[in-house]
Amino acid sequence: MSLWSRARSARWRVGLVAASAAALLVSGVTVAVSAQAAAGCRVAYSTSAQWPGGFTANVGITNLGDPVSGWRLVWTFPSGQRVTQAWNASVTSSGSQVTATNAGHNGTIATNATVSFGFNGSWTGTNTAPTSFTLNGVACTGDVGGTPGTRPPTSAPPSTRPPTTPPPAGNAMAAVAAMQPGWNLGNSFDAVGTDETAWGNPRVTQALLDNVRAQGFNSIRIPVTWSNHHGAAPNYTIDAAWLNRIREVVGWALDDGFYVMINIHHDSWQWINTMPTDRANVLNRYNALWTQIAAAFRDASPRLTFESVNEPQFTGSSGDAQNAELLHELNASFHRIVRQSGGGNATRLLVLPTLHTSADQARVDELVGTFDTLNDPNLIATVHFYGYWPFSVNVAGGTRFDATVQQDLTGVFDRVHDAFVSRGIPVIIGEYGLLGFDRHTGTVQQGEKLKFFEYLGYYARNRRITTQLWDNGQHFGRTSFRWSDPELFAQIRSSWTTRSGTASSDQVYVPRTGAISGKSLTLNLNGGTFQGLRHGNTELANGADYTVSGTTLTLTAAAVTRLVGSRAYGVNANIQARFSQGVPWRISIISYDPPVLANTTGPTGSFAIPTQFRGDQLATMEAKYADGSNAGPHNWTSFKEFDVAFAPNYDANSITLKPEFFAEVNDGQRVTLTFHFWSGTTVTYHVTESGGNVTGTTS
Repeated sequence: MSLWSRARSARWRVGLVAASAAALLVSGVTVAVSAQAAAGCRVAYSTSAQWPGGFTANVGITNLGDPVSGWRLVWTFPSGQRVTQAWNASVTSSGSQVTATNAGHNGTIATNATVSFGFNGSWTGTNTAPTSFTLNGVACTGDVGGTPGTRPPTSAPPSTRPPTTPPPAGNAMAAVAAMQPGWNLGNSFDAVGTDETAWGNPRVTQALLDNVRAQGFNSIRIPVTWSNHHGAAPNYTIDAAWLNRIREVVGWALDDGFYVMINIHHDSWQWINTMPTDRANVLNRYNALWTQIAAAFRDASPRLTFESVNEPQFTGSSGDAQNAELLHELNASFHRIVRQSGGGNATRLLVLPTLHTSADQARVDELVGTFDTLNDPNLIATVHFYGYWPFSVNVAGGTRFDATVQQDLTGVFDRVHDAFVSRGIPVIIGEYGLLGFDRHTGTVQQGEKLKFFEYLGYYARNRRITTQLWDNGQHFGRTSFRWSDPELFAQIRSSWTTRSGTASSDQVYVPRTGAISGKSLTLNLNGGTFQGLRHGNTELANGADYTVSGTTLTLTAAAVTRLVGSRAYGVNANIQARFSQGVPWRISIISYDPPVLANTTGPTGSFAIPTQFRGDQLATMEAKYADGSNAGPHNWTSFKEFDVAFAPNYDANSITLKPEFFAEVNDGQRVTLTFHFWSGTTVTYHVTESGGNVTGTTS
């Protein structure tokens, strides 16, 4: 998604830690099926992938004794690990003890035969492999009938499947789990223009990918727009230099250990969207591109995945039914072309989106139908997530991460989990973030933003969904290799493995004059416990500096007085609330007076209200006509969109009313503006536009 395309619709990693895949062989004896039955087994336990806080394991059971009908394997994790998801077995846990029972299709194990299952798990501290197993109640020691060595270990028979047959179901789930967390190389190869620098980002370097890898990301999505880089019909030959450049960067990423995803990106709204009225030409062009891309990467590492199309959309269709039919045709054609190209593409993981990559139930149901039709275990579903729209762009009063925003998030993740993950089909949130980030990350207030990302990371883990952060250059510096907002990234990174405590706000406002009183915040423990407050290297004293009653944290008047010091406007101190898990929660102690606005005049193209913010910060703005009706854009709400209709400029001591605001204000009608500040202060102001000029008054 680009800056431009995301503004049009509200929609939605340290590389794979390569754990040793060598199996830990544990020999053992199984319980006899009857008093006379010979019993024995060997268990091969291997960790095939590991990442911070999570891992994927495979378990193979080889029966060395008489045939077994129905099995139950039990072991105890030595380091307190937990199974979070399993395939080809039903797995339950009691503390550190795990019990795996057969699925319907693998309950019978003939003599010398092997069955296997896999699971994803969580770990903290260490991830020590279990060494003791029991099968059907008897310890496994590699013997038959209790006599060591009476039957030699036997490996699983070689597969008789042809090489083009996809691997057993479950591998896709494990691979996608290993892709968590992920990052997008946005606004580079997806840029619409002559090359990867067309939208202002520098050329991609190997050093950039190395540094992204070092941040903790296991997968990288590399969006690619092809429309300006291929020839005319009927062959649509991709420019050799462009294709080679994509191959070079994909190669760097694979060498770094990333899982890599490439796609057809902004072509979706440039020409694929015309499919309702130009079906044959669009399909021919689409097929020609994927035929060439598939051939170019036919023998690439299986860690390379293909995504059929980014945010598919159609213009001029007859409605939902035709949209669903056209997208199914694209996805099915993509699937056929890639699979028939052979080589590694015969089993390569393929990513299929919903219409608009929306998680609305109807769109999800449509994609479920495509998955059922294709019946391929190596498919991944994808949607995008940019949050509840009013919060995501800060409009309609959506300034806080409240219950509505949270419920929107859980609804999206629950729908894709129930439709896909619960059936063993992996899901990737191919892009996530906040839409307001298209302008700058300050569109949404810092503390509310941190709470959003903390919860998103937690709930994605809860629903076993892999996420890929959208970054068009506004987060991780493409040449500095630094985060523009380290506090935000620390919260995101922490959310990959644990929860962090937060509070009702990250700001405590203290009037610059007058008596100072104690200040209270509500703690959101998020499964942890409160550990204390720290100012710099100094621990604050429970009782003297603060008190805690339930989830209410109160800073005493004495502590607030000390922290605000001379009471200069703005942030006078930052303290940290520490919890038993996750990252600390910063609380800024701020001195303020009510902001003061001044009368002014100016043209609609550059109208700015002189403003003394006096330590306060602007949250949102309302606009109404004298009769109480809503003024300006988004006239279904009185609250205007932050940084689109208005924007504070703290350095210039002004609030700008943008041309987009006046473009939808009635000429000659007085508009009453109500500015809401984070201290809780509101300030009223009036503007009247007449013939392109604006008069602003405080009364």
